[in-house]
Amino acid sequence: MNEAEESHSFLERLKKKWGLKNLFQVIIILIVFSLTGMTVVVIRPVIFSWFGFNEQTPFWLKTITYILLIFPMYQILILVYGTLFGQFAFFWEKEKKLFKVLSRPFRPKTNRNYN
Repeated sequence: MNEAEESHSFLERLKKKWGLKNLFQVIIILIVFSLTGMTVVVIRPVIFSWFGFNEQTPFWLKTITYILLIFPMYQILILVYGTLFGQFAFFWEKEKKLFKVLSRPFRPKTNRNYN
């Protein structure tokens, strides 16, 4: 299998996995992921500098800041870029699933004992 066939096969697998209509939609979604990631790479140092973080700042503090500020910013940016590229519905569904998974530990346990 040559490189073009492997690339096409990879895109076809993503299309099927994500339940998309065509390869163009797969490419647009990959572009949205790329733009969002690149934006975060540019924004993170700016935000860290606002807080005065440098090489001496403890790793745990940078990690907490990242989780509390940068991670939610990524989620918002992916919806913004997804909307700009006409893929809001796809990314909104992914965000809802992510929120459900992340909120699972904080939800009350339901009693499923139906005697």
